[in-house]
Amino acid sequence: MPVAAAPVDPADQARIEQDAVTAYVGKTEADHKAASDKLVAANSAALLNDPGSAVLGNLNGDVTIIEFFDYNCSYSQRVEPRLEALLKSDANVKLILKEFAIEPAVSSPPAARAALASIKQGKYEAYHQAMLAIPGHKMPIPEVFEDAQKTGLDVARLQKDMEAPEIYNQIIANFNLARALRIFQTPTFIIGGHIITDPSAQIDFPKLVAAARAK
Repeated sequence: MPVAAAPVDPADQARIEQDAVTAYVGKTEADHKAASDKLVAANSAALLNDPGSAVLGNLNGDVTIIEFFDYNCSYSQRVEPRLEALLKSDANVKLILKEFAIEPAVSSPPAARAALASIKQGKYEAYHQAMLAIPGHKMPIPEVFEDAQKTGLDVARLQKDMEAPEIYNQIIANFNLARALRIFQTPTFIIGGHIITDPSAQIDFPKLVAAARAK
């Protein structure tokens, strides 16, 4: 006569189920991270060596941060002061910026093109910071050029330069790169070869830079 199985304590059953869920989630996250790291490695040349991308901070820094952002993204705007503070406090950080104009605001594409065009006048950093200066603010198109004038740019030259084919090609290249990396939101950061998945408000930049530097 078969022996009846001993009843399982409900608390034990709940713990077993929770352990299984935790193990599954952990394995899934690890697999996703490994796949994401492979994509970053496969696209490292476009991420690190694209001559059309703006670079701030130390051009020879020992740690590189890459940011995909949109000038009309409120999260990109809110994180900007922390990035500026990081570059001021750590002289060995290199910041590569990828204009990724995905916000529905009509000024996002022209703002991205104008910013790229401002590189030719050597005023990208000031212009970039001016357009990200007001968190939650959606720029009308005239403000794109008002900010340019305030930062000392030759607006007529900027308007001409931003229509150059290479500027449009740079925007398209950034979109294609983001798609290759499966990046769908702004801001997205890559630090130490890893796409950072934490919400931007929770990212501890000094901690991540220190970890990348320790490798």
